[in-house]
Amino acid sequence: MTLTLANKITIIRIMSIPFLIAAILYISPHREWLRWAAFGGYLLAEISDVVDGYIARHFRQKTRAGSILDPLADKLLFMGVLIALYKVGMDHAWPVHFPLWLVVVFIGRDVILIAGSLLLEIRTGGVEIRPNILGKMTAFLQFACVAAVFLQIRVFAWMWWGVLAVAAVSGIIYMTEGVKKLNDGHR
Repeated sequence: MTLTLANKITIIRIMSIPFLIAAILYISPHREWLRWAAFGGYLLAEISDVVDGYIARHFRQKTRAGSILDPLADKLLFMGVLIALYKVGMDHAWPVHFPLWLVVVFIGRDVILIAGSLLLEIRTGGVEIRPNILGKMTAFLQFACVAAVFLQIRVFAWMWWGVLAVAAVSGIIYMTEGVKKLNDGHR
């Protein structure tokens, strides 16, 4: 199997995650520059997600590996950055940081979606994850939340709840579609 350019970009994004998390975890008042470096790395990772998707769609490089690796890369990136920013925010008493309940719910949602995808793969022999508009909105809002924490932009409590609501609804839609596919695969 030959790796496409889109696949290579996704793999590089996955390989960059530990370095990004390390940079975040080493942020301190004496190493404030790391916050900017980590934010830059996060932006590059997010841009690479857009680029690999564009390449896959417009240059006919959609592959089975890409359909599995790309959403997995997105989840690993978000969960890793979320946990690291939560820890740093609490350790250094950042005025703007993720509330613990939001971290737990986001991670729980993503773990359930990953586990559901694995179950579909095992039970039906294939899984195709098609993003819906609420899923894309969730990804954008999660990006905005991460950016707000990195940049220390005040976020009102209702905004955390709004992001949570969109994420919950999109998660429910994905789970409902997964259950339908699971049921259809065993008829």
